[in-house]
Amino acid sequence: MTRLKGAHAVVTGGSSGIGLATAVQLAARGAAVSLIARDPDRLAAAARRVEAAGATVRTAAADVADQAAVTGALRRLTSDAGPCDVLVTSAGQARPGHFLDLDDEVFRRMIEVDYFGTLHPIRAVAPTMVERGRGSIIAVSSAAGLLGIYGYTAYSPAKFAVRGLVQALRDELRPHGVHVGCVFPPDVDTPQLAEENRWKPAETAAIGGSIKPLTADRVARVIVRAIERKRFAIYPDAATALLAGFGPIAAPLLRRMVDRKVRNTRAGG
Repeated sequence: MTRLKGAHAVVTGGSSGIGLATAVQLAARGAAVSLIARDPDRLAAAARRVEAAGATVRTAAADVADQAAVTGALRRLTSDAGPCDVLVTSAGQARPGHFLDLDDEVFRRMIEVDYFGTLHPIRAVAPTMVERGRGSIIAVSSAAGLLGIYGYTAYSPAKFAVRGLVQALRDELRPHGVHVGCVFPPDVDTPQLAEENRWKPAETAAIGGSIKPLTADRVARVIVRAIERKRFAIYPDAATALLAGFGPIAAPLLRRMVDRKVRNTRAGG
C-alpha cells in the first residue's frame, strides 16, 4: 500500500476541477503538494485551498503542451520539495464539435494538450522513480478513451492515446517498483465541462441524455484510493466500469442506440 504522508505529490491541471480536488485529497492524507497549471492567478487561489487541507504547497505556471516549460517547472518543484513520489496528470482540454466543422488546429491542440501534456511530465519524473525503485504515476484519460463518442473526433483519439501509453507503461515500470494507473472519468462537474458544453453538438447532448455529472471530489477520492492500493484501471462510477468491461461486446447495441438518438435529434424528436 502506498504511503502518502510525507510524499511529494505533483498534480498537473491542479488549479481547478479533478486536479484541484485530487490535490486537496492528497493534502488531507499528509502529502506535500505541487501544482502545475497555466494561469498564475488561478494557481494562487488553488494553493490557498490546498493549504487549508493542511499541506505545504508549491506552484509553477506552465503549459503542459510545452515540453521545455513543464520539464523546467518540474525541475524547480523537485529541487525545492524533493523527488516526485506521486504524479497525477490531470491537465486536459475537450473541444467537441462536428468533424466537418472543426478546424485542423482543434485536432492538433487536443493531441498536444491531452496526449503530449500527459507524456511530457511522465517523461520528466519516471527516470528518478525508476532509480529509487518507487513512485506512482496516474494519468487521467476519459470514458471517451474507452469508446469513441459522437462529436468527439478530436478529443477521443487523444484520450485513446493516453490509455495506450499508460497500458504499455504499466508493464514496463512495474518491474522497477513504480505503480502506474489510468483514470476513466465520465462527465464531471468542472469548469472544463461548462466550457465543453458550449460547443457540444445537439446529437452529443442527446446521447448523454440526462446523466448527472459526477463531482470532482468523488473522482478525486477514487483516484487517491487507487494510488494507495496501487490499482491500474480506475473507474469513478459503475457505468464506466461496465462500459470498460462489456463495451466491445455490447458495441453493436450501443451503435444502434447512438444511430437512433442521432436520427431523433435531427428529426426534432
